Amino acid sequence: MSPSNQSRPTKAERTAAAREKARQIREAQQKKEKRNRLLVRWGVVVALVAVIAIIAIVVSSSMQQSAPIANSGPSPANMNANGGITLGKGSAVTAEPASTVNAASIPTPTAQPSQGQQANAKGVEAAPKGQPAKVVVYVDFICPVCGNFEKTYGDKLTQLRNSGEITLEYRPIAFLDQNSTTNYSSRAAAAAACVANQYPDKYADFFAQLYAQQPAEGSAGLSDQQLKDIASKLGADISQCVDNKTYRPWVKYTTALAAADGVTGTPTAFVDGKQWGIGDSANQAFDAFLQADLDARAKA
Repeated sequence: MSPSNQSRPTKAERTAAAREKARQIREAQQKKEKRNRLLVRWGVVVALVAVIAIIAIVVSSSMQQSAPIANSGPSPANMNANGGITLGKGSAVTAEPASTVNAASIPTPTAQPSQGQQANAKGVEAAPKGQPAKVVVYVDFICPVCGNFEKTYGDKLTQLRNSGEITLEYRPIAFLDQNSTTNYSSRAAAAAACVANQYPDKYADFFAQLYAQQPAEGSAGLSDQQLKDIASKLGADISQCVDNKTYRPWVKYTTALAAADGVTGTPTAFVDGKQWGIGDSANQAFDAFLQADLDARAKA
Protein backbone atom coordinates (compact mmCIF):
# COMPACT_ATOMS: atom_id res chain seq x y z
CA MET A 1 0.00 0.00 0.00
CA SER A 2 1.34 3.39 -0.97
CA PRO A 3 1.77 6.08 1.66
CA SER A 4 -1.02 8.03 0.08
CA ASN A 5 -3.37 5.13 0.74
CA GLN A 6 -2.38 4.81 4.46
CA SER A 7 -4.99 5.99 6.87
CA ARG A 8 -4.08 9.07 8.88
CA PRO A 9 -4.22 8.83 12.73
CA THR A 10 -7.37 10.14 14.13
CA LYS A 11 -7.40 13.13 16.44
CA ALA A 12 -7.95 10.81 19.39
CA GLU A 13 -4.97 8.67 18.35
CA ARG A 14 -2.78 11.74 17.92
CA THR A 15 -3.82 13.01 21.34
CA ALA A 16 -3.12 9.60 22.91
CA ALA A 17 0.30 9.47 21.23
CA ALA A 18 1.16 12.96 22.45
CA ARG A 19 0.10 12.04 25.97
CA GLU A 20 2.22 8.87 25.84
CA LYS A 21 5.25 10.81 24.65
CA ALA A 22 4.72 13.41 27.37
CA ARG A 23 4.42 10.60 29.93
CA GLN A 24 7.69 9.08 28.75
CA ILE A 25 9.42 12.47 28.93
CA ARG A 26 8.04 13.01 32.46
CA GLU A 27 9.21 9.59 33.59
CA ALA A 28 12.67 10.16 32.13
CA GLN A 29 12.85 13.54 33.82
CA GLN A 30 11.67 12.06 37.14
CA LYS A 31 14.29 9.30 36.90
CA LYS A 32 16.97 11.88 36.16
CA GLU A 33 15.90 14.03 39.12
CA LYS A 34 15.85 10.95 41.36
CA ARG A 35 19.38 10.03 40.27
CA ASN A 36 20.54 13.61 40.90
CA ARG A 37 18.97 13.61 44.36
CA LEU A 38 20.68 10.31 45.17
CA LEU A 39 23.99 11.64 43.92
CA VAL A 40 23.60 14.79 46.01
CA ARG A 41 22.71 12.73 49.08
CA TRP A 42 25.66 10.41 48.59
CA GLY A 43 27.89 13.41 47.97
CA VAL A 44 26.74 14.93 51.26
CA VAL A 45 27.33 11.62 53.04
CA VAL A 46 30.82 11.28 51.58
CA ALA A 47 31.63 14.89 52.49
CA LEU A 48 30.36 14.37 56.05
CA VAL A 49 32.42 11.21 56.42
CA ALA A 50 35.51 13.10 55.17
CA VAL A 51 34.87 15.99 57.58
CA ILE A 52 34.35 13.59 60.49
CA ALA A 53 37.58 11.79 59.59
CA ILE A 54 39.52 15.06 59.46
CA ILE A 55 38.03 16.19 62.78
CA ALA A 56 38.92 12.83 64.33
CA ILE A 57 42.52 13.15 63.13
CA VAL A 58 42.82 16.73 64.38
CA VAL A 59 41.25 15.89 67.76
CA SER A 60 43.42 12.80 68.13
CA SER A 61 46.55 14.76 67.28
CA SER A 62 45.57 17.59 69.61
CA MET A 63 44.85 15.13 72.44
CA GLN A 64 48.22 13.46 71.93
CA GLN A 65 50.04 16.79 71.88
CA SER A 66 48.11 18.10 74.89
CA ALA A 67 48.30 14.87 76.92
CA PRO A 68 49.60 15.25 80.48
CA ILE A 69 53.40 15.20 80.65
CA ALA A 70 55.26 13.31 83.36
CA ASN A 71 57.21 15.34 85.91
CA SER A 72 60.26 13.12 85.75
CA GLY A 73 62.38 12.28 82.73
CA PRO A 74 65.84 12.42 81.17
CA SER A 75 67.79 15.57 80.50
CA PRO A 76 69.50 15.86 77.12
CA ALA A 77 73.24 15.61 76.88
CA ASN A 78 74.93 18.95 76.19
CA MET A 79 72.28 21.00 78.04
CA ASN A 80 73.22 22.13 81.55
CA ALA A 81 71.37 21.86 84.84
CA ASN A 82 69.92 25.36 84.34
CA GLY A 83 68.25 24.40 81.06
CA GLY A 84 70.75 25.98 78.70
CA ILE A 85 73.03 24.97 75.88
CA THR A 86 76.27 26.96 75.59
CA LEU A 87 77.51 27.78 72.09
CA GLY A 88 81.07 28.84 71.37
CA LYS A 89 83.12 29.33 68.22
CA GLY A 90 81.63 27.85 65.08
CA SER A 91 79.50 24.85 65.99
CA ALA A 92 81.26 24.21 69.31
CA VAL A 93 78.95 23.24 72.16
CA THR A 94 79.98 22.87 75.80
CA ALA A 95 79.63 19.17 76.61
CA GLU A 96 77.28 18.33 79.47
CA PRO A 97 76.34 14.85 80.75
CA ALA A 98 72.75 13.60 80.61
CA SER A 99 70.90 13.03 83.86
CA THR A 100 67.36 12.73 85.23
CA VAL A 101 65.17 15.63 86.36
CA ASN A 102 61.89 15.99 88.21
CA ALA A 103 59.73 19.09 87.81
CA ALA A 104 57.93 18.27 91.06
CA SER A 105 61.17 19.05 92.91
CA ILE A 106 61.03 22.71 91.86
CA PRO A 107 59.26 24.90 94.44
CA THR A 108 56.45 27.11 93.19
CA PRO A 109 57.50 30.77 93.59
CA THR A 110 55.59 32.52 96.37
CA ALA A 111 56.01 35.92 94.74
CA GLN A 112 57.21 37.30 91.42
CA PRO A 113 59.95 39.95 91.26
CA SER A 114 58.65 43.49 91.14
CA GLN A 115 59.21 45.50 87.97
CA GLY A 116 62.84 46.53 87.63
CA GLN A 117 64.06 43.81 90.02
CA GLN A 118 66.67 41.37 88.70
CA ALA A 119 65.78 37.71 88.49
CA ASN A 120 67.77 35.33 90.68
CA ALA A 121 68.73 33.09 87.76
CA LYS A 122 71.44 30.51 88.39
CA GLY A 123 74.55 30.14 86.28
CA VAL A 124 74.53 33.63 84.78
CA GLU A 125 77.47 35.00 86.77
CA ALA A 126 80.29 36.86 85.01
CA ALA A 127 82.93 34.83 83.24
CA PRO A 128 86.45 34.97 84.73
CA LYS A 129 88.79 37.73 83.56
CA GLY A 130 90.46 36.84 80.30
CA GLN A 131 87.61 34.53 79.26
CA PRO A 132 84.82 35.33 76.77
CA ALA A 133 81.92 37.28 78.24
CA LYS A 134 78.97 35.11 79.25
CA VAL A 135 75.64 35.83 77.54
CA VAL A 136 72.55 33.91 78.70
CA VAL A 137 69.14 34.34 77.05
CA TYR A 138 65.83 32.77 78.07
CA VAL A 139 63.62 32.28 75.00
CA ASP A 140 60.25 30.84 74.00
CA PHE A 141 59.96 29.59 70.43
CA ILE A 142 56.49 31.07 69.84
CA CYS A 143 57.29 34.39 71.54
CA PRO A 144 57.15 37.15 68.87
CA VAL A 145 59.41 39.44 70.93
CA CYS A 146 61.98 36.62 71.06
CA GLY A 147 61.66 36.29 67.30
CA ASN A 148 62.35 40.00 66.92
CA PHE A 149 65.29 39.72 69.35
CA GLU A 150 66.81 36.94 67.23
CA LYS A 151 66.15 38.85 64.00
CA THR A 152 67.73 42.01 65.42
CA TYR A 153 70.68 40.61 67.35
CA GLY A 154 71.16 37.00 66.20
CA ASP A 155 73.78 37.72 63.54
CA LYS A 156 75.73 39.97 65.90
CA LEU A 157 75.71 37.35 68.66
CA THR A 158 76.88 34.70 66.20
CA GLN A 159 79.68 36.98 65.03
CA LEU A 160 80.82 37.67 68.60
CA ARG A 161 80.86 34.01 69.62
CA ASN A 162 82.70 33.03 66.43
CA SER A 163 85.30 35.68 67.20
CA GLY A 164 85.67 34.28 70.71
CA GLU A 165 84.42 37.43 72.47
CA ILE A 166 81.39 35.75 74.06
CA THR A 167 79.87 32.40 74.86
CA LEU A 168 76.15 32.28 74.13
CA GLU A 169 73.81 30.20 76.25
CA TYR A 170 70.21 29.79 75.14
CA ARG A 171 67.65 28.53 77.67
CA PRO A 172 64.42 27.53 75.83
CA ILE A 173 61.36 27.51 78.09
CA ALA A 174 57.62 27.17 77.58
CA PHE A 175 55.87 30.08 79.27
CA LEU A 176 53.55 30.54 76.27
CA ASP A 177 52.04 27.07 75.88
CA GLN A 178 48.66 28.63 76.61
CA ASN A 179 49.17 30.83 73.53
CA SER A 180 49.12 27.80 71.25
CA THR A 181 46.43 25.17 70.74
CA THR A 182 49.04 22.39 70.68
CA ASN A 183 51.53 23.37 73.41
CA TYR A 184 53.90 24.50 70.69
CA SER A 185 56.37 26.15 73.07
CA SER A 186 56.98 22.85 74.84
CA ARG A 187 57.02 20.79 71.64
CA ALA A 188 59.54 23.09 69.94
CA ALA A 189 61.78 23.28 73.02
CA ALA A 190 61.68 19.48 73.34
CA ALA A 191 62.60 19.11 69.66
CA ALA A 192 65.54 21.47 70.23
CA ALA A 193 66.59 19.28 73.16
CA CYS A 194 66.51 16.26 70.82
CA VAL A 195 68.94 18.06 68.52
CA ALA A 196 71.15 19.10 71.44
CA ASN A 197 71.34 15.51 72.67
CA GLN A 198 72.12 13.80 69.37
CA TYR A 199 73.44 16.50 67.04
CA PRO A 200 74.88 19.38 69.10
CA ASP A 201 76.79 20.70 66.08
CA LYS A 202 73.41 21.28 64.37
CA TYR A 203 71.83 23.10 67.31
CA ALA A 204 72.65 26.68 66.32
CA ASP A 205 71.24 26.16 62.83
CA PHE A 206 68.13 24.41 64.17
CA PHE A 207 67.57 27.24 66.64
CA ALA A 208 67.88 29.81 63.85
CA GLN A 209 65.43 27.89 61.65
CA LEU A 210 62.80 27.74 64.39
CA TYR A 211 62.77 31.53 64.40
CA ALA A 212 63.08 31.86 60.63
CA GLN A 213 59.92 29.74 60.38
CA GLN A 214 58.31 30.99 63.60
CA PRO A 215 54.51 30.52 63.69
CA ALA A 216 52.18 33.26 64.86
CA GLU A 217 51.46 33.51 68.56
CA GLY A 218 48.03 32.01 69.23
CA SER A 219 48.28 29.54 66.35
CA ALA A 220 48.73 25.77 66.50
CA GLY A 221 52.37 26.26 65.61
CA LEU A 222 54.47 23.96 63.48
CA SER A 223 53.47 20.31 63.60
CA ASP A 224 55.76 17.63 65.01
CA GLN A 225 56.35 16.48 61.45
CA GLN A 226 57.42 19.98 60.42
CA LEU A 227 59.83 20.15 63.36
CA LYS A 228 61.28 16.79 62.33
CA ASP A 229 61.55 17.97 58.73
CA ILE A 230 63.48 21.10 59.73
CA ALA A 231 65.97 18.94 61.63
CA SER A 232 66.18 16.41 58.80
CA LYS A 233 67.14 19.11 56.29
CA LEU A 234 70.05 19.96 58.59
CA GLY A 235 71.15 16.33 58.72
CA ALA A 236 69.59 15.51 62.11
CA ASP A 237 67.12 12.63 62.53
CA ILE A 238 65.07 13.35 65.65
CA SER A 239 61.91 11.48 64.63
CA GLN A 240 61.94 8.88 67.39
CA CYS A 241 62.91 11.42 70.02
CA VAL A 242 60.04 13.74 69.05
CA ASP A 243 57.48 10.95 68.65
CA ASN A 244 58.34 9.56 72.08
CA LYS A 245 58.15 13.04 73.67
CA THR A 246 61.49 12.16 75.26
CA TYR A 247 62.32 15.64 76.52
CA ARG A 248 58.88 17.04 77.31
CA PRO A 249 59.45 16.39 81.06
CA TRP A 250 62.78 18.21 80.71
CA VAL A 251 61.07 21.28 79.26
CA LYS A 252 58.48 21.12 82.04
CA TYR A 253 61.34 21.06 84.54
CA THR A 254 63.37 23.92 83.01
CA THR A 255 60.26 26.09 82.66
CA ALA A 256 59.40 25.56 86.34
CA LEU A 257 63.04 26.27 87.24
CA ALA A 258 63.03 29.57 85.34
CA ALA A 259 59.83 30.66 87.08
CA ALA A 260 61.26 29.68 90.47
CA ASP A 261 64.36 31.77 89.69
CA GLY A 262 62.26 34.86 89.07
CA VAL A 263 62.22 34.87 85.27
CA THR A 264 58.86 36.35 84.34
CA GLY A 265 58.98 36.62 80.57
CA THR A 266 60.94 36.11 77.39
CA PRO A 267 63.36 37.16 76.15
CA THR A 268 65.22 37.62 79.42
CA ALA A 269 68.92 38.23 78.78
CA PHE A 270 71.97 38.43 81.03
CA VAL A 271 75.47 39.64 80.17
CA ASP A 272 78.10 38.66 82.72
CA GLY A 273 75.43 38.40 85.40
CA LYS A 274 73.73 41.74 84.66
CA GLN A 275 70.14 41.56 83.44
CA TRP A 276 69.27 43.61 80.39
CA GLY A 277 66.14 45.75 80.49
CA ILE A 278 66.18 46.77 84.15
CA GLY A 279 67.80 49.67 85.97
CA ASP A 280 70.10 51.77 83.77
CA SER A 281 69.57 49.43 80.82
CA ALA A 282 65.78 49.80 80.81
CA ASN A 283 65.85 52.01 77.72
CA GLN A 284 69.07 50.67 76.21
CA ALA A 285 69.29 48.48 73.10
CA PHE A 286 70.70 45.04 73.82
CA ASP A 287 73.68 45.42 71.49
CA ALA A 288 74.71 48.64 73.28
CA PHE A 289 74.25 46.92 76.66
CA LEU A 290 76.44 44.02 75.51
CA GLN A 291 79.10 46.29 73.99
CA ALA A 292 79.38 48.25 77.22
CA ASP A 293 80.24 45.02 79.02
CA LEU A 294 82.77 44.02 76.36
CA ASP A 295 84.42 47.46 76.55
CA ALA A 296 84.64 47.23 80.36
CA ARG A 297 86.18 43.74 80.15
CA ALA A 298 88.77 45.00 77.66
CA LYS A 299 89.85 47.73 80.09
CA ALA A 300 89.92 45.47 83.17
